[in-house]
Amino acid sequence: MSDYDQQKIPNEGAGVGYPQKPSPLQSSNHPKKYYSDRNPVKTLCTVLLTLLILAGLLVLIGYLVYRPNEPNFSLAGAAIYELNVTTPPYMSTIMQFTVLARNPNRRVRLDYDQLSALVYYKSQPITPPMMQPPLVQKTKSTVILSPVLRGASLPVSVEVANGLLMDEFYGVVALRLVFVGKMRYRAGIIKTKHYDIYVKCDMMVGYKKGFSGQVPLLSSPDCPVDV
Repeated sequence: MSDYDQQKIPNEGAGVGYPQKPSPLQSSNHPKKYYSDRNPVKTLCTVLLTLLILAGLLVLIGYLVYRPNEPNFSLAGAAIYELNVTTPPYMSTIMQFTVLARNPNRRVRLDYDQLSALVYYKSQPITPPMMQPPLVQKTKSTVILSPVLRGASLPVSVEVANGLLMDEFYGVVALRLVFVGKMRYRAGIIKTKHYDIYVKCDMMVGYKKGFSGQVPLLSSPDCPVDV
């Protein structure tokens, strides 16, 4: 065989002239690249929206479970120890009231702060506001409030002075007992903000000039509550 023929015979070991198949090891040296089309801002917004929805659901569930109701107030008794009118005119007053305050909630207690009481006659205050001690009312409970209210020589209008003299003559006097202050609901460690509370007890009492002591109530004992 000539040297020319030997050059035409392919070398089987070298694989000259044939495409070589890459080995698995060679393929693994080039890791695949994965590209994500997620927007980080969009993802953050989704997470925040999910958290807000969960927080709203928790608040709704808590409200449906506890759902605090307003307290109930009712007038149980009244006593007048002094109710006099003097010139030019002035009015002097000593009164005591018995009021029942009921908490209708099963899971929520009531905290009263800065609660004060005063008495009105013909839309004019005849006693200064009297601050009441702080009150913590447990669930499904009733407490008795017995404020003693005094007014010494408070100036009043001529209409108020003449109206009282006329009512005492007929033996029926219309009064309004008012409680004003702050209140909040508390369930375990959870407590609400302070709410303004306004309680109005309108009453008709049997009273004549010179009498001192317990007076009969001639009207409904219910006291509307505004929170």
